[in-house]
Amino acid sequence: MLDLKTMLLLEFATTAFMSVAWLLVWFVWRQIYELKVIAAGFFAIAIGLFLYLQRGPDPSLIRVVTDNMVIKFGLVLWADGLARFLGQPRFVGISAFCLAAQLLFWIFAVIYDPTDLGLRIHASTAFTVVMMALMIRTLYRDRSQPPFLRWIMIFLLGEYSAASLLQSALVYIQPSTVANPVMTNINTWYFFQGHIFIVGFFFCLIFMVGMRLSMDLRDRNAALAREVTLRRRLEGELSASLEGEKAARQDQRQLMRMVSHEFRTPLAAIRYASDMLTLMLERPQQAVAQRLKSIDEAVSRMTMLIDRFLASERQDEGVLKIEQVDFPALYEDVQRHFDHAGLGERLRLHPVAPMPAYRGDTEMLRTVIVNLVDNALKYSPKDAEVEITIGAQNGDIVLEVKDRGIGIPDRDLAQIGNRFYRASNTGGTGGSGLGLHSCRQLVGYHQGHLDLSARQGGGTIARVFLPLPGFARADSETMQEEEPA
Repeated sequence: MLDLKTMLLLEFATTAFMSVAWLLVWFVWRQIYELKVIAAGFFAIAIGLFLYLQRGPDPSLIRVVTDNMVIKFGLVLWADGLARFLGQPRFVGISAFCLAAQLLFWIFAVIYDPTDLGLRIHASTAFTVVMMALMIRTLYRDRSQPPFLRWIMIFLLGEYSAASLLQSALVYIQPSTVANPVMTNINTWYFFQGHIFIVGFFFCLIFMVGMRLSMDLRDRNAALAREVTLRRRLEGELSASLEGEKAARQDQRQLMRMVSHEFRTPLAAIRYASDMLTLMLERPQQAVAQRLKSIDEAVSRMTMLIDRFLASERQDEGVLKIEQVDFPALYEDVQRHFDHAGLGERLRLHPVAPMPAYRGDTEMLRTVIVNLVDNALKYSPKDAEVEITIGAQNGDIVLEVKDRGIGIPDRDLAQIGNRFYRASNTGGTGGSGLGLHSCRQLVGYHQGHLDLSARQGGGTIARVFLPLPGFARADSETMQEEEPA
């Protein structure tokens, strides 16, 4: 016959080892937080078996109840941890009720008849069967684990329940087997089969954790594969969109070249015809002279618009015409342009001071100044002058255009310069919102920047900063001089 104490020692060592193993598993895979509940169940059963080993042949009634309740609490933790792990409903209320009923019945049994072990065995059997039934129900409803693994564990739980019922039946049929107030060697077979159950239960749980990790890895790989497929599809769509954008851009450039060429020919013819009429009519009537002037002004504006877009297009193709910029000649060119439009008398060009050598695209800079002056004239009274200044300051070439026009509201300053954006106070004055946008682009091609600010006494100051080679770009705020009222 097996020795009860030896069997308890073996079962305690096995359960203690399993509790440590489950703790290590939980530390490695913290995402499976349910494992700590299962580990706590093994730990509680190990403590209960240890207490069994420590008590003597005549234990106190408190020890009898405590040792048993610790093991029963471990079974409750098993049932709760298994339900958590499989994602099934927990039976907290039923487990708590059974645990409380077990405690009360055992206290009653040891007080009513301390020598009758049979009452306590029947109560333990009822508790064990209920806990095993809860775990069987959890496994039966689960679909996340392989069926063969679930049925093996259901068989183990059923076997342990059957062994508990068999022990209770033997006690009922032959009360003499439990004549002593505590278990003896005659009950060793029950602990032996319990040892087999715990080992089988442990390995089934290990396999379930392995399957859970395997399925998680498979799900992550599937999600990663879907993401890779999605990104490849988006990459293909982006590549197709980029190719379409390039084709559209090329078509746009081709259209701009064609339109520019087609427009220049009739514009030149119109200007030539206007000049011829001016020469042929020595003293034209005032209405005719005004009409000829309007024609010349319209031709000049159209030519300026074409030059602006061509300059921007040329930079997009990487064909900047870098040359030594002659600022006095640039002054004269700007004056000549507005003289042709009949607006030259409104310009006040300050003399150009000695300038450091600067290399840039003269045509682009001409377009910037003409556009800024054109805006200043457009939004200023008909008799108001527009001042133009060119100088060098703090490592920058500074081009200034000052007017006494309607100014720019503070709320619009941050948006002015965006494509097609116009200030809220422009009213019915014609415009497209492209002028300042083009200026910012052309100045940006020279690594410079354009600043707009309010002028004291009304109006706007437009400053273009073009950095000189070997100088860091200066902060525009430090360059703004105090404007006299």
